[in-house]
Amino acid sequence: MSPSSQIFRQSLARVARSSAVELRTPIRVRQPAYLAASSTPVRYFGESRRCLAEADAAKAEAKDGAEAKPEGGAQQDAAAKELEAKKKEVVDVTDKWKRSIADYRNLQEQTKREVVAAREFAIQRFAKDLIDSVDNFDRALDTVPKDKLTDENKDLKTLYDGLRMTETILMNTLKKHGLERFDPSEKSDKFDPNRHEATFQVPQPDKEDGTCFHTQQKGFSLNGRVLRAAKVGVVKNS
Repeated sequence: MSPSSQIFRQSLARVARSSAVELRTPIRVRQPAYLAASSTPVRYFGESRRCLAEADAAKAEAKDGAEAKPEGGAQQDAAAKELEAKKKEVVDVTDKWKRSIADYRNLQEQTKREVVAAREFAIQRFAKDLIDSVDNFDRALDTVPKDKLTDENKDLKTLYDGLRMTETILMNTLKKHGLERFDPSEKSDKFDPNRHEATFQVPQPDKEDGTCFHTQQKGFSLNGRVLRAAKVGVVKNS
C-alpha cells in the first residue's frame, strides 16, 4: 500500500469517528424567553373573558358619566346663579354702608356747625339790646362841643374823658365776644346793601358814585354776621 493511500484511510477514519460522536450527542432546542419564563400554559379563553369584562365596565362607566354630566351642569348653573346673587347682595350692602357713613359724617359736620353757631350767636339777642346803650354813649359824646373841652371846664372835660374811657372799655369787651361796630364813612366804603342802609343820596363832585360819605347810625356785626346795618348817606352825581 502506498503512503498516500494510507494517509487517505486515516483521514476517513477520523471523520467517521467525529460523526459518530456528534450523532450520539442529544440535540437541545432553545425555547423563547417569554415561553421559558412561564411555567403555566397560556389560557387564551380566560384572557378573552377578562378583556370582554373590562370593555363592558368601561362602557358602563362612560354611560354613567354621560348621565351624570347633565346633573353636574345643573348644579354648576345653580351655584353660578347663587354666586351672582351673593355678589349683588355684597354690592348693595357696601353701597348702603358707604351711604350710612356719608350721612353720619354729614350729621357730624352739621352738628358741629350748629354747636359753633349756638356758641357764637348765643348773645345775639343780648347784643341787640345792648347796642342801643352804645349808641347813647355816642350821642352823649357827640353833643359835647370840642371847643368846650378846655382847662377852664375841667369838670366837663373830666366827664367827657370818663365817658370816652367807659365806651372804649365797653367796646373792647364786646369785641372779645364777637360784637364789633363799623362806620362806613370813615374809609369812604362803597355802598353794600348787605351791610349798609341808604337813607339819602347827595351829589358829591369830589367823590365817586356809590360812596358812603356820611354815617347817620353806625352798624354792628356779630362774628362776621351783620347784626344791624349802618344807616348812611350815599353819593350820587348822575
